[in-house]
Amino acid sequence: MDIKILAPSLLLFLAFQHCSSRPCLDPLISPLYASSFHASSRYNFFYSAHFAKLYGSSGWSPSPRDRQPWMQIDLGRKYRIMAIATQGTFNSYDWVTKYMLLYGDRFDAWTPYVMKGGNMTLPGNWNYYQVKRNVFHYAFTAKHLRIYPMGWNTENGGKIGLRVEFYGCPYDSYVMQFEGDDMVAYSFPRGRMRTLQDHYALNFKTLEKDGILLHSEGLQGDSITLELKTGRLYLHISLGSSTVHNTNGMTTMMLGNLLDTQHWHYVTIKRYGREVNFTLDSQTETAVLNGEFQYLDLDKQIYVGGVIEKDVPHLPGKVNFRGCMENVFINGINIIYKTQYQEPEIRLAPKKPMTFAGPNNYLQLPGFFRKNRLAVKFKFRSWDYTGLLMFTRFADELGSLELGLSEGQVNVTLMQPGNKRLRFAAGYRLNDGFWHTVDLTAKDNLLTITIDEDESSPLKITNPFMVRTGDRYFFGGCPKTNNTARCVTKLSRFHGCMQQIFIDDEPVDIDVMLQRKWGRYAEILLGTCGITDRCSPNPCEHEGRCIQSWNDFLCVCNNTGYKGEVCHNLQKSWTVIEHNRMKSTKVSGSTMDRPYIGDLQYVNASWDEVTALANTSLYCEQWIEFSCYKSRLLNTPHGRPYTYWIGRHNESHEYWGGAFPESGKCGCAVNQTCTDSKYWCNCDADYRQWHSDKGYLSFRDHLPVRRIVIGDTNRTGSEARYSVGALYCHGDRSIWHTIAFTKPTYLTFPTFKPGTSADITFHFRTYRTNGVFVESSDDHLRNFLRIELNSTTEVIFIFMVGDGIRNVTLRSPKPLNDNEWHYVEAEINVKLARLKVDFLPPAIHKFPGQTYITMKFTQPLLVGAANHTLRPFLGCLRGLRMNGVPVDLEGKVDERTGIRRNCTGACLNASIPCRNGGQCIDGYASYACDCNNTAFDGYYCHLDIGGFFDVGAWLRYDIRKEPISFDAWWANFWIEPHWHNFTLGYNTTTDDIEFSFSTLQAPAVLLYISSFSNDYIAVLLKKDGTLSLRYRLGIISYKFKLTDRNMADGFPHFVNITRHNYTIWTQVDYMDPWIEKLIPGEIPRFDSPKSIFLGRVMEVGGVDYEIQRHNSPGFMGCISGVRYNIFAPLKAYFRPNVTNPPVTTQGYVVESNCGAFPPVLGYVPWEDDPWFTGLFFYYIHDDVTPPWMTRKFTVTLILLSCFKAYIALFFIPDRFAPSS
Repeated sequence: MDIKILAPSLLLFLAFQHCSSRPCLDPLISPLYASSFHASSRYNFFYSAHFAKLYGSSGWSPSPRDRQPWMQIDLGRKYRIMAIATQGTFNSYDWVTKYMLLYGDRFDAWTPYVMKGGNMTLPGNWNYYQVKRNVFHYAFTAKHLRIYPMGWNTENGGKIGLRVEFYGCPYDSYVMQFEGDDMVAYSFPRGRMRTLQDHYALNFKTLEKDGILLHSEGLQGDSITLELKTGRLYLHISLGSSTVHNTNGMTTMMLGNLLDTQHWHYVTIKRYGREVNFTLDSQTETAVLNGEFQYLDLDKQIYVGGVIEKDVPHLPGKVNFRGCMENVFINGINIIYKTQYQEPEIRLAPKKPMTFAGPNNYLQLPGFFRKNRLAVKFKFRSWDYTGLLMFTRFADELGSLELGLSEGQVNVTLMQPGNKRLRFAAGYRLNDGFWHTVDLTAKDNLLTITIDEDESSPLKITNPFMVRTGDRYFFGGCPKTNNTARCVTKLSRFHGCMQQIFIDDEPVDIDVMLQRKWGRYAEILLGTCGITDRCSPNPCEHEGRCIQSWNDFLCVCNNTGYKGEVCHNLQKSWTVIEHNRMKSTKVSGSTMDRPYIGDLQYVNASWDEVTALANTSLYCEQWIEFSCYKSRLLNTPHGRPYTYWIGRHNESHEYWGGAFPESGKCGCAVNQTCTDSKYWCNCDADYRQWHSDKGYLSFRDHLPVRRIVIGDTNRTGSEARYSVGALYCHGDRSIWHTIAFTKPTYLTFPTFKPGTSADITFHFRTYRTNGVFVESSDDHLRNFLRIELNSTTEVIFIFMVGDGIRNVTLRSPKPLNDNEWHYVEAEINVKLARLKVDFLPPAIHKFPGQTYITMKFTQPLLVGAANHTLRPFLGCLRGLRMNGVPVDLEGKVDERTGIRRNCTGACLNASIPCRNGGQCIDGYASYACDCNNTAFDGYYCHLDIGGFFDVGAWLRYDIRKEPISFDAWWANFWIEPHWHNFTLGYNTTTDDIEFSFSTLQAPAVLLYISSFSNDYIAVLLKKDGTLSLRYRLGIISYKFKLTDRNMADGFPHFVNITRHNYTIWTQVDYMDPWIEKLIPGEIPRFDSPKSIFLGRVMEVGGVDYEIQRHNSPGFMGCISGVRYNIFAPLKAYFRPNVTNPPVTTQGYVVESNCGAFPPVLGYVPWEDDPWFTGLFFYYIHDDVTPPWMTRKFTVTLILLSCFKAYIALFFIPDRFAPSS
């Protein structure tokens, strides 16, 4: 029976939610909005309930006049609660020492949490800052939580103060409502169930003191019954009685009292052999069952909610259950879940059908067998175009008769063996939602059908056929499992209403039929006609035409100029530019070394004009198609591409139509429809048959397509064809209004009045993890919509427009707070709510068929934050449109309130810019410097990280443990073939080296970079103190003189070396750079860098003689700020950010900035450095070192430093003296 049949009296499914398999310890309070918190009172606004979040900056305190204070939390849905954590009010003497916790699924019905031993008071805090966590000894489910403080700190003027967090996880809730004449019977798969161990679990609540919850029995005397009796819960279980030993196997266990309080109770029965654990909420009873048997043998079925069989409305002396049950599990099987999906093992108490409302509905009625006259009459109403009205099979294998609704007419189909099938239609537009009568009579060689009792025009058919009535008539559809082939049809199920059914001139009394157990049915509602007119009033906008069916409606938007589910979205005006490669072009004989190149020549537009169109348009797309016969495309998943396309900036792109930018895939990989799942393109399977990869390229910044390069058609039988569609663009980005939010604030605009449909579009960019973009609401937040960035990867469209708070969440595989522009499109109408971000698949929340939404907002439209400046957005917005109307954001620019024109944040006018190549991370209200790819540290990347190397000391930084393969090198080059790309940690055609040093001793090897080949880079300090650069790239060695001055003078010196392809720029001490050129030829690349050496070269294997001459005795002095591309060896050694940094040292190497070159921009003042903590500071730890000891230790350090400097003044210079 359909769930809808049971809706009035038996089944009410309240919620169906997915529960994750992760540990059930999610924080539940921190994500909630202020509207979820309620309290009996508050001390003042700053102690309101919504400030009571753990680790918050305030807390909840009630009014001193409140005699029974409480705080209440609405979780928004049902959760499984595992633990609670509390704190006092921040930085105060206010905390709760003990409290009572109540929970429930309604805000007006509560159940107290009871600890072990029966105590309902939980221990609280002893100060304001430490967290007190209580783990519940039994988990419970709740939507609402209430806390009653029972004791609090009163010293030093203390009062009630509370911050709280609950931990748990979402809870799957499948609920049934029983009215006393209902039941569910679960049939055992093999007709019986024999178990050594059992696990039964269910939740229930009721106002009745008596009722059967579970019952089953076996033919051998085994039984199990769970029942309420006088408000107590009884378990009766028997594994069988023995007549030989005169043993009664029945065992009764009892738990609880006063269980008829309409609160949820949790029941668990666990049995292994004769041992049973019976649990009710927090109480557990253990028993050993009577008798000597171990197995429980049950036959046929188990009843839930009572026993209702033929002539047995209930068990003798028992009453059926009245109330609600949730998640009834029988040995891991959720009976309510199976009931929801109408699984065949489930049998329900019969109800009276009238409305055919389900996907598998049907009604089977008995008839008089082997009569020579057939008569059927009934009334129906429906919106559907097609559906089965009636089917019957004649006796004696004489064929069948079918009545069906098709295109608004009643079709009659008569089939008999040996005769031609007869088919004819009657009536017109009978799917108009009104009642229509069908009256059909048939006898040998004559059939008459009358529609709407119009006796003046009956349809008569006189053909040779025989009529012998069968014993079954099917209305509305055929049974899903129809092994006897009694009902066979190609028509869909009928959805609508029927009444006044007559069979063989006898009225069908449904009540009598049910009492006598005549007939069968499924998914039918009795006593009501549930038809709804969804086209009145017309939900289609702009004069769209509404067409409806039983459970949905469709808007026909032809000739309106609009499109979408309700004709709301204005159709776009496209600009189309064609070119010379739109027809299929054949390619053969091409290789990777000698590829085919197909240039696109656009018609009536120059290349600059075409790129300008794409650059200024809001959206562009271009179709691309590659057909192949043993010709590979992208060579996925990890090979070098054979075919690619070149776009706007002459950049090569390795993705194909229908895939995401730079994904290296074709559209079939995104849709998971590739011919061979091992590959990401159909053509990469390399089959000897024709396949194709095609789809739209829609990343506007890469369009238009300029060139196609194809390189795998030279093998025997290989062939390829390609075509590129015209460039389609629409929209105009020049009208964008762009602003930046640099302070927590919001803009106000006139009230948004969308009617029954709304669409909102805009672009954003930010570094922040959350913030509200747009909010529109009424006075009491009973009607609102909001779009916000909820986390680094989630954008949420939240709304309450008629049926509670709903949200649509779009989760991105990549962070959205990457300070790049992202496009957001949100839409809501009576059919669905949709959210789209960039080119990701949209997130859609479909509404039920009879949804009515109300968007009557009264408050101003807020942009940049929610009301009261909650969850402010810091970043940039542009191109905001509400229902297609641009919003003038730039007209609200006000630097004083933190609204700037264009997308400029704190990095634009930074008081102290990031130093030494540090990247400025714009927080818009503030900024930070990312020093990860530099050799420096500090808030502004201004602190040198250097070291002092004693004679013979050295440091090695391992770049790689093994040489890079050619495929990996090619993949690194192919992803973004630009000189600044360091996907593998370096770029083989680009070197960037910088460091500073000071020494008095020469010669020395300052820096040496080895490779897995013979390539190397070395910076040498020669014996005369001059600097020399040595390069070996392939078979050619290069020598460059960096300076003529003596650099071994004890002063710091700065060295910078940059190479790109053939050109080398060198600079010493920020003097004018020198430019050197390498020998032209193949682009030189530094092959597989291996290690970086400082102080001395300790490479295994051959080292050039020139390097060995300068390698002994080794560098002695200071070196600082060493960086090769993105590798900083000294930073990795002195500031490791991994457990085992790839650094090896030997000898005396200590951190020192003695080699740091004075910064060009000057030193950062102490007062502007957030990391500066003063010349002296106390070191505070758990052992609480006394201040006097810290001061004494500091003085000792100063004395030791002075002594060391004194020693160095007299002894060190001799060691720095040049050797003879």
